[in-house]
Amino acid sequence: QVQLVESGGGLVRPGGSLRLSCAASGFDFGRSGMYWVRQPLTKGLEWVGSISADGILTSYSPFVKGRFTISRDNVKNMLFLEMRDLKTEDTAVYYCAEDRQGNSRGQGTQVTVSS
Repeated sequence: QVQLVESGGGLVRPGGSLRLSCAASGFDFGRSGMYWVRQPLTKGLEWVGSISADGILTSYSPFVKGRFTISRDNVKNMLFLEMRDLKTEDTAVYYCAEDRQGNSRGQGTQVTVSS
């Protein structure tokens, strides 16, 4: 059974940083491309970024490119999202997911960017 558990969210001021983590189990994580998606309040899910199975290739939404970095540890089955220079519009529930659309995702972690 696929299990994805996000952590690391919280309240941060504009310009601040956060690091999100996702613990994965129940599937062959090391052979799977992985994704971060987010859902702002009153909006639908939106793709944040992707990382290849080997961790070499990454891609990002233009809204976060240059500020967010995705990485992974295939030994520990962990996925990470480093976020810096956070903006109020980054406020959302963040999910790690097996697919770009976020159909197979964890329970999410809330990130609130506010002064």
